[in-house]
Amino acid sequence: MSTFLEAHIVQLLGEEDERAVGLIYDNYADTLYGVAYKITKDDALAQDALQESFVKIWKKAASYDAKKAKLFTWLFRITRNTAIDKLRSANLRDDREIQIDISDVYNLGTTSLKPEHLDVKDHIGNLDEKYQEVLNALFFEGMTHQEASEALDVPLGTVKSRLKIGLRELRKVFNCFVLLIILVL
Repeated sequence: MSTFLEAHIVQLLGEEDERAVGLIYDNYADTLYGVAYKITKDDALAQDALQESFVKIWKKAASYDAKKAKLFTWLFRITRNTAIDKLRSANLRDDREIQIDISDVYNLGTTSLKPEHLDVKDHIGNLDEKYQEVLNALFFEGMTHQEASEALDVPLGTVKSRLKIGLRELRKVFNCFVLLIILVL
C-alpha cells in the first residue's frame, strides 16, 4: 500500500470521516480476514470477528495515534484481539454444552436446587458497585470481557481483576451454602 493512501486513511480516521472505513475495507479486509481465520480456524467465526473489528475500528478511530503504531499494526491488533475473544467465547460455549450433555456428576435435579433459592443477584447487590457492574455485564448481560471493558469504559485488565475479586467475595458466601447442601444430601 502506498504511504500516500495510508496517510489519507489516517487523516480520514482523525476526522472521523466514514470514507476511512470503506478505504480500510477495500485495502485491508482480505488480510484482516486471514488474521482472524488463522486464529479461529472457522469461517463463520472469522467473518464475525472481522465484522466486529470494523465496528471497533470505527468506534476507536479518533484514538488512533500514528506515532505509536503504523495503521496496519493497529488494525492487526484490533482484529487479532477480537478473533481471540470470539474463539474463547465459542470454546467456552462449546465446553458448557458438552459438560451439560455428558456430565451427571452433582446432578441434583431441577426440583432440588433452583437458582432463585441461591439469591445470587441479592448477594451481588451486597458487593461494591464496581464489582457489581462487572459481574452483571458478564453474567446477566452476556458480554465478553472485551465488551464489558468497552461498555464500562475501563481497561480489560481492570474488568478481569474486578471479576476475580467479585467472584472471590461471592465464593465466601456460597462455600457455606454448598457445604450445607452436601451435608443435607
